[in-house]
Amino acid sequence: MTYDYFYGQQAEMFTFYRVPKVLFTEDCFWNVSTDAKLLYGILLDRMNLSARNGWLDEEGRVYIIFTIEEIKGALGCAEKKAVKLLDELEKKCGLIERKRQGLGKPNLIYVKNFISGSVERQFLNCQKDNSGVVKNTIQELSKAQGNNTDSNYIDLSDTDPFFPSGFCGKEVDETDEFTRYYQYFYEQLSMDYLKQDYPYDHEILDLILHLIVEIMCSNRKQIRIASDDKPIEIVKSSFMKLDSEHIRFVLSSFKENTTDVRNIKQYLLASIYNAPYTISAHYDAKVRHDMASGKLGGRW
Repeated sequence: MTYDYFYGQQAEMFTFYRVPKVLFTEDCFWNVSTDAKLLYGILLDRMNLSARNGWLDEEGRVYIIFTIEEIKGALGCAEKKAVKLLDELEKKCGLIERKRQGLGKPNLIYVKNFISGSVERQFLNCQKDNSGVVKNTIQELSKAQGNNTDSNYIDLSDTDPFFPSGFCGKEVDETDEFTRYYQYFYEQLSMDYLKQDYPYDHEILDLILHLIVEIMCSNRKQIRIASDDKPIEIVKSSFMKLDSEHIRFVLSSFKENTTDVRNIKQYLLASIYNAPYTISAHYDAKVRHDMASGKLGGRW
């Protein structure tokens, strides 16, 4: 079979499993197999569905049900390997936890957040080599907020309906939750490369990053997005799927917007939240338009 080439942004039309980059870049996950990391990405994808369906235990923790048969089908592997990969994720690196329900019932699977919780110290140890760079970045961000930023553009005050107070200007602490999420998303979103590609948009990129991290650190049960109150876990799950292409899409949409934006934070928050769901449809429509207009040689 002969396949055609990709044209323009056609690759964005597909649905992807997203595996966190830190699983491949941090030394603390060196002994986790590639297949196990892929399975973790698949389990993360199922977490979003569970959160939307309200699959929470009595403590409010999201769980999923993903049987051995489903793993075999998803990875095209034998039962022995499916069991081995689950054991690897649970016993070798603690990225999941299984809870038995009883005879004849499937296990509940809790997908662990490797930024906080039981693996927090292990993850922080991974960051020691890069901590100096990250500290400088965070300190520079704090200074920028205090000196060079329009107060109407970035306002993280107590009057904000969904942002916790106390983050701006605080001393950086490696054990602080804000710092951990900042480190994670700074790398996950390839902020260094984004700032290279958008040298005149550092302020808006810093705002986007700060918005994401503030939401991930929020203890509220609901977050208002585009006049709609959404469960915080659903929003956090959506944010964990973000990558640099989503941020490029948000930035591009922001620049192309011609309407008056009264609340920058709410506008960007809605754009960030919707990016994983709208980017494919946007690029699909753009490619179809370019095809129809002959910009891509009229091929489809």
